[in-house]
Amino acid sequence: MTAIISNPTDFNVEDLYVDLRPSTGYPLLLKCEGFNFAGSVKLKAATEMVEAKERDGELFPGATLIESSSGNMGVALSIVAASRGYRFICVTDIRCTLAARRLMEAFGSEVHVITEPDLENGFLAARLSYVRQLCAANPGYLWLNQYANDGNWMGHYRTTGAEIAKAFPLLDLLFVGAGTTGTLMGCAHYFRANQPSVTIVAVDAVGSVTFGGSSGRRLIPGLGSGVRPGILDMSCVDDVVHVSEAETVRMCHQLVRHGFLFGGSTGTVVGGALAWMKANGVSDDVTAVAISPDFGTNYLETIYNDEWLAQSYGPQSL
Repeated sequence: MTAIISNPTDFNVEDLYVDLRPSTGYPLLLKCEGFNFAGSVKLKAATEMVEAKERDGELFPGATLIESSSGNMGVALSIVAASRGYRFICVTDIRCTLAARRLMEAFGSEVHVITEPDLENGFLAARLSYVRQLCAANPGYLWLNQYANDGNWMGHYRTTGAEIAKAFPLLDLLFVGAGTTGTLMGCAHYFRANQPSVTIVAVDAVGSVTFGGSSGRRLIPGLGSGVRPGILDMSCVDDVVHVSEAETVRMCHQLVRHGFLFGGSTGTVVGGALAWMKANGVSDDVTAVAISPDFGTNYLETIYNDEWLAQSYGPQSL
């Protein structure tokens, strides 16, 4: 079927899954969310949050949006803003890949890079503090605040969760990475309401405080948080698994040897899913799905760069 669109948010491949059994040995299906003009799952939430503000009458032509992002949400909002005639300011930090920053700037966004973390709560807290400063100095700025915005998870309730349920009506396990927890909460709320037998497993990064862990150094943007997201509802989550960045890198490199270039968040999710399945003795006949937030093009200078890996984690990382 021929598709003709006039807005970049109108295109997204919703039904492509990669069977990871040949490359990992486990019955795990990977839902690929990178086939849209933003290159990541974040386009769904970005579109929902902006459309909700438009419905509420809070946005007008030429308005300025502002958001804190480690990369993908910033790119997604850059596209949404450009397509709807808004100005967008992204507050990110030094962990954001150069490719993501250049993408945002190409779409006309203004990018502010935080270079020093908050002493107690890391880069995210420092970014949020700077956003608040900019908003206080510029009352006309509209902060979407994806960490506490119900539109973040509602976008995935309407799309991602429903798409998975349609494709796999007998789903047993769902693994979802936790960053802002928008994708996680959208899918978890959907299955709790429509298919409560599905086991929802959140995958987080070691060093993240989202689920009560200790704060630690994290160099790979995407999953994990230095501040607990306001939209997180633990009653919808059955279990949590934490993945080290070393395992994230190892998994990304394992997958690329089979021809699949995925981003760091995907490596974390797959690594966590496999660890959970092994620890829980999951049988071969289970129907398990993990969500891949993005592809690896933006990580060529980091995760897929031997020099960066050696500098970041030491020669043993190679």
